Amino acid sequence: MEFEGVVERELRLQEPGVRGDAEAVRALLHPEFREFGVSGVVWDRETIVRATEASSGGEERIEASDFSPTRLGPDAILLTYTTCYRGSSALRTSVWVRHGGEWLLLHHQGTAVR
Repeated sequence: MEFEGVVERELRLQEPGVRGDAEAVRALLHPEFREFGVSGVVWDRETIVRATEASSGGEERIEASDFSPTRLGPDAILLTYTTCYRGSSALRTSVWVRHGGEWLLLHHQGTAVR
């Protein structure tokens, strides 16, 4: 059940309606969130909230597939998957941790597929 909940939360972060809502994004991110983006940029919680809000103007969806969750401990799950967005594919890795009773995204990395 926890695996399905983490996948559901990951998918919510990819929905245009959620991406355009700063509070909805913050509610899914750990206070110490970090992302190593496909572009090589390192993001923290507030910079990624602003970036997702600014880029959410369209209804184009991020296509995600091949989800593979792995338990790292009682309160940590590693989630790997593939995305396709605007003709580019990326391998994705997310680390979700239970914090205050909620599963929050602590770390995310995207690696471009050539």
